[in-house]
Amino acid sequence: MPVPVPRQRDIPSTESGPGAMSSLTLLVIEDDPAGGLTVPEILDADGHRIRLRSARNLTEAARLLTPDVNCVLLDLSLPHGPGAGAGSGSGTGDAADPFAALRQVLRIAPRHAVLVLTSEEEAERAAEAVRVGAQDFLFRDELDGRLLSRAIRYAVERKRADIAQYKLAESKLRAQENARLERGLLPHPLLEGSDLRFAARYRPGRSRALLGGDFYDTVRTPDGTVHAMIGDVCGHGPDEAALGVELRIAWRALTLAGLSGDDLLATLQEVLEVERPCEEIFATLCTVDIAPDGRRAGLCLAGHPAPLISRPGRPARLLPYENSGPALGLLPRARWPRRQVELGGTWSLMLYTDGLIEGRIGPGKERLGQDGMVEMINRHLADGLSGEGLLEASVTEARRLNGGELTDDVAVVLLSRAEG
Repeated sequence: MPVPVPRQRDIPSTESGPGAMSSLTLLVIEDDPAGGLTVPEILDADGHRIRLRSARNLTEAARLLTPDVNCVLLDLSLPHGPGAGAGSGSGTGDAADPFAALRQVLRIAPRHAVLVLTSEEEAERAAEAVRVGAQDFLFRDELDGRLLSRAIRYAVERKRADIAQYKLAESKLRAQENARLERGLLPHPLLEGSDLRFAARYRPGRSRALLGGDFYDTVRTPDGTVHAMIGDVCGHGPDEAALGVELRIAWRALTLAGLSGDDLLATLQEVLEVERPCEEIFATLCTVDIAPDGRRAGLCLAGHPAPLISRPGRPARLLPYENSGPALGLLPRARWPRRQVELGGTWSLMLYTDGLIEGRIGPGKERLGQDGMVEMINRHLADGLSGEGLLEASVTEARRLNGGELTDDVAVVLLSRAEG
């Protein structure tokens, strides 16, 4: 039976915007365009005529399915197959799959609303077509211009809602996958057998990211030495975050292989020079290797802020930072002197990136700076804070002083030892 649709009109075809409903185009796929009920005019909600295109088979339909088509009306009795068309009979579709033609339309028009047309006697089949993927079904005997116009509008809106929902679900899934990946890239300190306590806080500057260009790690080698490091790749994008992960993993591998001090930093600079996306990228780094007895440490700085040490009964202060070396990636064949520092019996050592100290203080241009950070830490120590609580309070206060989120990545690592 032919499809009861209006004759094709010679209306100029203009592309509609993605949210526009004032200029709709309907593609009719049916195999007998000469017959059928003629509807005088189909109007949309604003009184505009709905443009019509006709295809006698799926091959023609694919050619006519341009971006300005909003909806497809498919005769469910259309024979399936690229050669099926006029003269092939009304048919009942593919005997093995009565919805083969519909499935083909859904494949070639995944972003278009699809309506199916059938007889009232095939109501169950029509309902099944909706479950297969059509937006709605229409009966031939009940079809008129008003009903078809309303069905087209509703189908287009439902399809848009379905696409929006799919994109939202896809976005959530991608965000969950990225979060799992980024969590997997965060370090897991290797401190088994050590009496040191470890705490860390990490806050990337990028919105909705878990990783930034800052990186840190801590491992204990078989000789009992605890090695800690913190670094900062200049920039805040995903490339910088990836480079930070590469440098951290390289540092861990080199440390476990026995390198330290200047030899380790020189090798890390080679890694950075090979892996960085452009020659302007550099990274600052602070490394500390704590002796097995926990009372002294070796310190190397590559353009990075000096760690802060606190001891019972004394105010916290910065470790010596004179004669430090340049950031990695700035100077070829650079050297990074290693300084020996005395820690004592009971102490806390805080390593941090400049995101903590470069936040502003109030509405002016003044920044917290290292002196302001030392003063802030001493206040928190006087309040009895330590470990995770000390780091959380410090990052929270830096954000408050800045008047909101810190724009740079922030990483803070705290190693503590209590002499028993």
